[in-house]
Amino acid sequence: MLSDTDIMNKISARLKELRLKQNISRQDLSISSGVSMSSIVRMEEGEIKSFESFIRILRTLGKIDILLPLVEEEEISPNEYFKMMQSTQKKTRKRASKSKLTTKQEELEW
Repeated sequence: MLSDTDIMNKISARLKELRLKQNISRQDLSISSGVSMSSIVRMEEGEIKSFESFIRILRTLGKIDILLPLVEEEEISPNEYFKMMQSTQKKTRKRASKSKLTTKQEELEW
């Protein structure tokens, strides 16, 4: 099992590798992603501080699809949906109609 630091270092190395494979300079990546050049340098050295900047760089490098499994909603089966709907329906009490109340009140008045 990799430590958190090892994972960040591997991600950082991969970002740099992707940038270099696409022949993009840090300055060009900074301009096209809207992320400062110092942030890009820090990311490539293993210091990812801003998740928003990380997403912008992935999008600019054409690798945003890496994160898609994290944001896709799981599909539920029809049975699970039915059970979920049954559990959320509340049992409501029925009130007596006005007509019955009126006749009882009239009887009490006599």
